[in-house]
Amino acid sequence: MLQVKQVSKVYEGKLAYRALTDINLTIDTGEFVGIMGPSGSGKTTLLNMIATIDEPTTGEVLINGNNPHRLRKDDLAKFRRNELGFVFQEFNLLHTLTVEENIVLPLTLDGTKVKIMKQKAKQIAEKLGITDIMKKHTYEISGGQAQRAAVARAMIHSPKLLLADEPTGNLDSKSSKDVMGMLESINKNDHTTMMLVTHDPQAASYCDRVVFIRDGKFYSEIHRGDSRQTFFQKIIDTLSLLGGDDHDFPSVRV
Repeated sequence: MLQVKQVSKVYEGKLAYRALTDINLTIDTGEFVGIMGPSGSGKTTLLNMIATIDEPTTGEVLINGNNPHRLRKDDLAKFRRNELGFVFQEFNLLHTLTVEENIVLPLTLDGTKVKIMKQKAKQIAEKLGITDIMKKHTYEISGGQAQRAAVARAMIHSPKLLLADEPTGNLDSKSSKDVMGMLESINKNDHTTMMLVTHDPQAASYCDRVVFIRDGKFYSEIHRGDSRQTFFQKIIDTLSLLGGDDHDFPSVRV
């Protein structure tokens, strides 16, 4: 579904900075993969290239066998809107709109009929347990509810690939578990392919596998298996070997 082939990224300037070096990554359809590493390891750079926000210096990114970086500007915008879903740490909801209006925003951009938009919004709100906040504005709801709304917006057009960048970064531990449980459920029930960039080992433990990068290079990867508790401990152990600043990784226990 997703192939990252020998991707490197160098930012030019007075001092050229190499953010990624020869990264190879394959994510199968329906897989849920976490990306972890210390601050400055290149996690967000990798996500941005897969999201087509940034371009590789060398190598290529293929989504369903196609390289979106070769598309014209209008086609790329359409591809991003139809094929990809995005969930961010900051929620990125518009405060002037209700939760429902925020959720249907991608459909509005595509010119979908109002009746269909309302029907789809109702279905996804029921699935994600946010029916009771649909008429509220974003300043009237909690952080956990806001992130659920952001996930609903990302999923309303049934994207092939959902990209999540620190989606639990602004949430308390209960809301974090709720949001990650919801993403896991969407992944399993809808077979949506997901990639999660996170510092949080608890959030990463919901993935099928976690890929670790360090100093812009592949470091290692581990697979979940049957026990999330055991997987969580493996993540903690790998992070301790990986190094980085103490504040890079929360000391959360499942």
